[in-house]
Amino acid sequence: MERPVPKPVEREFPSDVFLVSKTDPRGVITYANEVFIEVSGYTEEELIGKPHNIVRHPDMPRAVFKLLWDTIKSGREFWGYVKNMAKDGSYYWVFAHVTPTFDSSGNIIGYQSDRRPVPNKEILKNIIEPLYTRMKSAEASGGIEAGMKVLKEALGDKSYEEFIFTLTYGGALT
Repeated sequence: MERPVPKPVEREFPSDVFLVSKTDPRGVITYANEVFIEVSGYTEEELIGKPHNIVRHPDMPRAVFKLLWDTIKSGREFWGYVKNMAKDGSYYWVFAHVTPTFDSSGNIIGYQSDRRPVPNKEILKNIIEPLYTRMKSAEASGGIEAGMKVLKEALGDKSYEEFIFTLTYGGALT
């Protein structure tokens, strides 16, 4: 008799805390706050020195990370919804804000990510998850470019930032 596959468990964390991490320019973790360590299920030693994608969930479209990297490498900040995977296989959704860190000459020397709980689970369930599922499906047959095409169709004439802020806060960036 085949055993049923357990449903992945969602981890949640309080709305008044932030998961904070810092990386070098390649995305290797150089700092993780206690909340990030606790929610991810890794020890500090297991996180420091590892690529940040150690917590990447396989449900996430690669096109979202391409957009993230293109944005922050250009010196701009990125906001977006990200599904992460903890060490034990459970998952947690975050509303991520990733910013470049600059030296005194204006060169990017790393990145900081501040993640908070998703402010509206209905947006996640009704818009973000179905969009990411369509993007992943497109990527399976057509690569990142196909995922980007699905995203661009969903955005219409909005930028990704406008789309995210309209969904999350009901208005565009000011």
